[in-house]
Amino acid sequence: MTDKVLDALVIGAGQAGLAAAYYLQQHGADFVVLDERPAVGDVWATRFEALRLFSPAWASGLPGFPWPGSALRYPTKDEAAAYLQAYAAHFRFPVHLGQQVVQLAAADNDVSYTVETAAGSVYHARRVIVSTGAYTAPRIPNFAAELPAYVQQLHSSQYHQAAQLSGKGPVAVVGSGNSALQIAADLARASWPVFAAFDDKTGAFPNNHVTWLLLKGSGFLRLPRATTIGRHIMQQPEPVVRGDLQQLRHFPNARFIGRATGATPQGILLAQRHTTPPLQAVVWATGFRPDYAWIKLPIFEPDGTPRHQRGITQASGLAFLGLPWLNSRSSALMGGVGADARCVVSRLLKST
Repeated sequence: MTDKVLDALVIGAGQAGLAAAYYLQQHGADFVVLDERPAVGDVWATRFEALRLFSPAWASGLPGFPWPGSALRYPTKDEAAAYLQAYAAHFRFPVHLGQQVVQLAAADNDVSYTVETAAGSVYHARRVIVSTGAYTAPRIPNFAAELPAYVQQLHSSQYHQAAQLSGKGPVAVVGSGNSALQIAADLARASWPVFAAFDDKTGAFPNNHVTWLLLKGSGFLRLPRATTIGRHIMQQPEPVVRGDLQQLRHFPNARFIGRATGATPQGILLAQRHTTPPLQAVVWATGFRPDYAWIKLPIFEPDGTPRHQRGITQASGLAFLGLPWLNSRSSALMGGVGADARCVVSRLLKST
């Protein structure tokens, strides 16, 4: 424990936290980055083995440090972890690992914040940037409790490879995002009978370099949420990669059953168009919800999401980075978080 008060403390050493560190360093700020993991990039390294970025390397870089190797490839999850490690090492950021934050609260002096970690460390900072990811608590439908105990249930954050599942009985993958499609394809490739509980209304886009040139060049990904077009896009279901959708449809052992609507004690998943036979396992690729119980400040909406304007909260000196639509569609993307980080760091340093 130290009485030293830092200019800034960044919580989370993922893509958003490291982008914030870059701009804090550019401004000459005295700062520290905390992360609960044993290594920078570990959140990528521990994801499922088949995961790849859905953007090419040239469109996925953080500020000041391009991806090594071919700019045209779509990096694997291990390459993403290695890139974040190299980024932090290149700029020699002061990253303190193994520091899970258990409390963030206003300090008694009213000019700074106190952060406590599970390891017993205590930090004081005038400014805090929370960069812990898009959201961290697995979201699983309530009807999952209706399935019998013999049905193995995993959230996508727990899934690594098909060998985690025992036997070769029917498996349902529930979700309408890219992770759901990639996990379902991974299981189908390993010969499991797969039932994809995927919403038929979900849009799809061609994922190639021309698409990314158009998205980046047109400014579409940077449209602010405060604009009419931005608000409209934000309310639409997130589209998936068309190639991943087509690939899964080509597996003869994969069947699309529509959005999941319920479950039965017989181990059957109910869906809009079809139901499954009794299942052996379910993988819930149903996203995440906010979990900020460790932040002891009145800055949240009733649903638990942070109340902010372009990342800046009403609590002086406290900001968020890396949230979906923090400012634009690219706010939670590795290639888009840099613009938000530059803005948030600049505003924090000027206003406090």
